[in-house]
Amino acid sequence: MTIKVFSQLLSDLGDQSLYVLDPAISKSDYIALDLSKTNKTLDTIDVSSSETLEQYIHSHIIKNNAKVAYGGYLETRNIYQRSSYFKDTNPETERNIHLGLDLWVAVETPIFTPLDAEVHSFKNNTNHGDYGPTIILKHIIEDFQFYTLYGHLSVASIEHLKLGQAFKKGEQIATLGDSSVNGDYAPHLHFQMIKDVQDYVGDYPGVCSKLDLEFYKGNCLDPELLLRLNSINT
Repeated sequence: MTIKVFSQLLSDLGDQSLYVLDPAISKSDYIALDLSKTNKTLDTIDVSSSETLEQYIHSHIIKNNAKVAYGGYLETRNIYQRSSYFKDTNPETERNIHLGLDLWVAVETPIFTPLDAEVHSFKNNTNHGDYGPTIILKHIIEDFQFYTLYGHLSVASIEHLKLGQAFKKGEQIATLGDSSVNGDYAPHLHFQMIKDVQDYVGDYPGVCSKLDLEFYKGNCLDPELLLRLNSINT
């Protein structure tokens, strides 16, 4: 299936009511958040501190009378430079381009699958700046198979999971973790769509380099195709 056809399939799915957070949270309660390196406000805060970044995000949510901040697909970010897992002195190979959608919301927030699914894999990715507990779900739509990844979860979310476990659309799959388990970030969900998960198990790159961007843009399409959040701020 070509990228164009896959994009259209996801876009058609997005015409339905799909969500990964509580559907009782109105779309009007979401606010876009810019964490790119072009946001000069971030130059004035210590983004290496999960507590400081959480305060900044919480203030942004409160100031906009919102409940959830979202964004980040293909954002080039400086916040990963704090971690040796990402940092690289070569700007072409430094992994700093974000491949998923982040939903910044309170710890222990329930997470739901937007589509019928089964568990492909799960893992606690414990590197500093990594996902922490992570679930990858497999979906089959019109005989086409693809995957969604959920990162920065609570440890309890993966304690009793089983490979191949089935979930129905809208069923809760997890809760969010805090900075002590989620890679040392402010609480948020990293949600990513993946065409081909390759040989990864419980993990898949969520941040890439400029050198690898074209491949990952084709393999990890914009979650906006499913969740339709940008329409609320336009």
